[in-house]
Amino acid sequence: MEGTRHTRFGRMRRRLASRVHRDRRLGEPHRHRETAPPEGAGHLYLDLMKRCLTNSIYDTCDEQTRAEGCDWPRDAHTMIGLKRLDNLQFCVEDVLDRGIPGDFIETGVWRGGATIFMRAILEVRGVNDRRVWVADSFEGLPPPTPEAYPCDAGDVLHTYKQLAVSLEAVQSNFRRYGLLDDQVRFLKGWFRDSLPGAPIARLAVIRLDGDMYESTMDALVNLYPKLTVGGYVIVDDYGCIPACRQAVHDFRQARGIADEIRPIDWTGVYWRRSA
Repeated sequence: MEGTRHTRFGRMRRRLASRVHRDRRLGEPHRHRETAPPEGAGHLYLDLMKRCLTNSIYDTCDEQTRAEGCDWPRDAHTMIGLKRLDNLQFCVEDVLDRGIPGDFIETGVWRGGATIFMRAILEVRGVNDRRVWVADSFEGLPPPTPEAYPCDAGDVLHTYKQLAVSLEAVQSNFRRYGLLDDQVRFLKGWFRDSLPGAPIARLAVIRLDGDMYESTMDALVNLYPKLTVGGYVIVDDYGCIPACRQAVHDFRQARGIADEIRPIDWTGVYWRRSA
């Protein structure tokens, strides 16, 4: 069934992609375009992508549960649900429409679904001068270090083997959608090690899905200074993990950030950098 699903998706993707490229040829003859019509092939392609990324053929849950991302699907490529994918699409398309420079990154990618979707948006828009950074240990979450981060004391997420998805598995998922290319860059390792020296100049969208206080703080400390004014920070676990929420509050308070935190669904939030 797994192979059948992706073969079917591949055929649908090729048909949609041919329409996207046809529309692009009929459009402006620039090196890339950062605008796209709200209707048409690109719109259909991204809607299809969201359904494919969140679809599980082994789990049966109601549509609202999957839309809210309240479950841990056994085979879907993302667990964040349709509402958070809609938010991600809004943030990425908005910075493209407004010409906010910078790349896109997710810290904590699981099976790669959100980063695959970011790359798909660039594909639809014909944008070839931005990158999607895929940052993860690809070994699950780190054991807590409560002496340095008391909020993480007692955290057991590092024992959840289902959260450890290998780099090769994530790359394979990109490849299944025809989106593994040189615009996708992988940062492997604990965030404390991989992010400080990451060769990223500027960012337009930062999506945090590290769950823990330490992982959230490491990402904010190392990536927020690279976020272009007008870009977005998205925090996946703000509503459901108190340690993550505390890290966000501590970081914002220390740097005097007063930009409004806006809810996405029961757990996700985001804000736009104003200064």
